[in-house]
Amino acid sequence: MCGIVGYIGKRNALPIVIEALKRLEYRGYDSSGCALIHGQELQVYKRQGKIVELERSLPEPNKCSGTVAIAHTRWATHGEPNETNAHPQVDCSRGLAIVHNGIIENYKLLKQQLIELGHTFVSDTDTEVVAHLIEQYRKTEPSLEDAVREALLRVDGTYGLVVLAQDEPDKLVAVRKGSPLIIGIGDSEHFLASDVSAIVIHTKHVIYLQDGEICSIRRENFEITNMRRESVQPQVSVVDWDISAIEKGDFKHFMLKEIFEQPQTVDNAFRGRIDERNGTARLGGLNLPPQELRKIRRIHLVACGTSYHAALIGKYMIEDMARIPVHAEYASEYRYRNPIIDEDTLVFVISQSGETADTLAALREAQAKGASVLGITNVVGSTIARESNGGSYIHAGSEIGVASTKAFTSQVTILFLLAVLLGRQRNFSTTLGLDYIHELQQIPLKIESILGQNGRLREIAASIKDSRHALYLGRGINYPVGLEGALKLKEISYIHAEGYPAAEMKHGPIALIDEQMPVVAIATKDPLYEKVQTNLEEVRSRKARLITIATKGDRDVERISEHVIYIPDTLQNLQPLLTVIPLQLLAYHVADLKGLDVDQPRNLAKSVTVE
Repeated sequence: MCGIVGYIGKRNALPIVIEALKRLEYRGYDSSGCALIHGQELQVYKRQGKIVELERSLPEPNKCSGTVAIAHTRWATHGEPNETNAHPQVDCSRGLAIVHNGIIENYKLLKQQLIELGHTFVSDTDTEVVAHLIEQYRKTEPSLEDAVREALLRVDGTYGLVVLAQDEPDKLVAVRKGSPLIIGIGDSEHFLASDVSAIVIHTKHVIYLQDGEICSIRRENFEITNMRRESVQPQVSVVDWDISAIEKGDFKHFMLKEIFEQPQTVDNAFRGRIDERNGTARLGGLNLPPQELRKIRRIHLVACGTSYHAALIGKYMIEDMARIPVHAEYASEYRYRNPIIDEDTLVFVISQSGETADTLAALREAQAKGASVLGITNVVGSTIARESNGGSYIHAGSEIGVASTKAFTSQVTILFLLAVLLGRQRNFSTTLGLDYIHELQQIPLKIESILGQNGRLREIAASIKDSRHALYLGRGINYPVGLEGALKLKEISYIHAEGYPAAEMKHGPIALIDEQMPVVAIATKDPLYEKVQTNLEEVRSRKARLITIATKGDRDVERISEHVIYIPDTLQNLQPLLTVIPLQLLAYHVADLKGLDVDQPRNLAKSVTVE
């Protein structure tokens, strides 16, 4: 949430940080701003709205050039999204500027103390407090980094923070606690970013700052210390993907590109993780020997948003295939409800970014209670990847669209592999394991066949784009898919949509149904097919506009459906990897036909790094 970039080197800094900021706009786009040293002067430029508004407001290059700069794109927490509250925030003298991602929990107390010391505040943000606090400590500390360190010792909360001072123009100071910050290493230049996608065009050699580390960065070198002023020897990582991963190519939007990447990303998730000889899966990153996995008697899957829907699907899979009780939990509730965790409980936290604040807090709570906590995440070097006891990367590549698509199917793929692994350890044969694995290997081609219906799905979307409400129905393992389909429609088209188990529809939601209501139902051939058919008859008798996801060859549903979208047949536990694809495309086309910003929907941000 929020995007931070910084540059210090020999080149003109402003074009570099503005271009980098655009690559982070999916992290927040309420307002944006930048600060740079031009000559001997600290210049700050800010605008409400997207980065293009900031770019248009900048003076001629000869009036705002320099070789050191910081920039920020904001997702508002404290203070409404306007120019005053945009970052960078400055101190009283306007000689110091900071950009910040996170929340300062004790900012009200600090603000009152600083006002009593004579400081004047102009914004409603918690961030401005840190600027004034650093200003106060600069009166007694010998260097900018020392003042930053002392100021942050008084701060409660989370931060990824970069500081630029007019009187120390040859350095940037960066510090991290709970919000990601990455240092990019170049040739006589260095970069800072809250996400590697901002700087991968310039360098693939990066350092992931750890909590409590402060970095003083100059053109030729940098030094990392901790809050105790002890030197830290960093680990340099190499980014293993290139710039094409974060370009739209020939697609209109990132979301559409990412939907169409799913045959490849699902394949990436299971490639190298299949043991055909033994009919099982290989998940070596779990860091748990087989004898420890066999002791597990309960599993908690903890996540937020779309990742929570993947967790619900994982619950169905693991309970069915491995016969282990599974609890799918909202991370935001898990950490506060005193969950029951014993030595036979295994906890998985699921997060695309690996930085989701609620999920990270749940991880730490579970570890504090003695649990082994494993992570399922997409981002190498993320906080969850580092702090978990083991886990699995989903290998989906960079996901730029705020509404998650390919990360969801990759997470479901990993959970399916986990179910196979646990099931083979407990209750099913090599032959059954091979049946599951071989069918999984067919899923990418089956997804491609569904993507071939893209044009028809756009036509269906056109027929419902003006609706105000929609209902999504599914049963069994496809109930969470209905939840995910409804979430996608809400996120990007702003149509109110709800997902329900199909049998629960008659216990209340049926009162909403009339001839204007689109009902999207998943009615694939599985053990619950006849039950779902009955539920759909009930919906159709109320004159709902029924759109049905059905198994190829099933003509019965055509009689009661306004539209039918056919998918290939597969095993029941793999159906979500197919049934979700039409729902993603339907939501995308509804939003696009309405002329909405598909990749950057209002009020949302990609990585939610605050509570």
